[in-house]
Amino acid sequence: MVIEYARPRQATDAEHAVVYRDEAQFCAWPYTMGFWEVGETELVQNFMALDADYSDPAHISHDQLGERFGRGSRMVTVRSSDRGRTWSEPEFDVYPRVGVNADTAADLSAWGPFDFTRPEVLVGNVSTQFGKPESRSYVRVSTDAGRSWTPSAELPLDGLHSLSAINSALVRPDGRCLLFLTLVSPDGWNRRPLVYASTDDGTGFHFLSFITPERDPYAAADGDWKSTYRFGGHRWFYPRGVMLPSGRILCTLRSQRDPTGVMWTELYASDDGGRTWSFLSRVNDFGAPGSLVVLSDGRLVVVYGYRLPPYGIRAVVSEDEGRTWGPETIVRDDGGSWDLGYPTAFEVEPGRVGTVYYFNSRDDRVQANGGVRHIARSIFTP
Repeated sequence: MVIEYARPRQATDAEHAVVYRDEAQFCAWPYTMGFWEVGETELVQNFMALDADYSDPAHISHDQLGERFGRGSRMVTVRSSDRGRTWSEPEFDVYPRVGVNADTAADLSAWGPFDFTRPEVLVGNVSTQFGKPESRSYVRVSTDAGRSWTPSAELPLDGLHSLSAINSALVRPDGRCLLFLTLVSPDGWNRRPLVYASTDDGTGFHFLSFITPERDPYAAADGDWKSTYRFGGHRWFYPRGVMLPSGRILCTLRSQRDPTGVMWTELYASDDGGRTWSFLSRVNDFGAPGSLVVLSDGRLVVVYGYRLPPYGIRAVVSEDEGRTWGPETIVRDDGGSWDLGYPTAFEVEPGRVGTVYYFNSRDDRVQANGGVRHIARSIFTP
């Protein structure tokens, strides 16, 4: 076998647009805040908007912003009725966010049963204290395409120490909903992705399987970390499942030694509905989290933020269901700093990929370790 290498190549037909921008806000993380495809045309995208002061880069550090999600922050929802070409005016706080010690439902039996195969039935899954040993996960359901939601119900730990969630759900053809979650160890430095599965009526969820080994045999993220959990090394978190036409389920995972640049995307596979998993491939050299979309011609595309110079958004393509990946496509490389990415990806039309992400521009008149953090979208041919 001869391995061919090719330099990253610029997308020749990429179109960019701003979805939402406010110079008094830090807008970010669409990958983790919720993205749903409703039927053939409608897309629903959430992101976070936090009050921000761009006079000093220290004021918009992730550690400062992340500790005040409940203060000076809002969940923003935008919709597209044309497969992501244009987006609606924002809706704010469509559902209340879950706080520590919040009054939540034991389960969703009072609002079910749910048929998750219906396109208007959406599942939201979030957590408090993400990535920390005390993290707990919650689920809520919408039966009207995200216009209203049930209250949040806390997921049972089923003997686990913690559960962290990022709005990551997949519905199997038999109607069972799988939630992709992460266990955080008591010391906070070992993360292990796992799957919960819905009960028959859809009102409860329980442990189904672990995706990765208990410990990383290569210790790829080990180190003498004296930082916060956000900026230390972790392998295997942010799990997200996608089902192929064959029924195989693929799960993308983020790994990092340094979230300001040295991070990558890995792929695991299940051929039995999520009960057991095996490593399939490493998708790229650098860039995570990666959003995977299955094109109508069978190819797979993963889109990710690229947090090393030149900062931007990139994508790779697989023609063999994720076993191998081709050279990178540079969707854009005009970012002002590492603080960008977290894309969601979808097919706009056959062969054209759309992606929504957070971004900061090197050409922005406002600069604080990069430009104003805003939500943008790109459409390109991979």
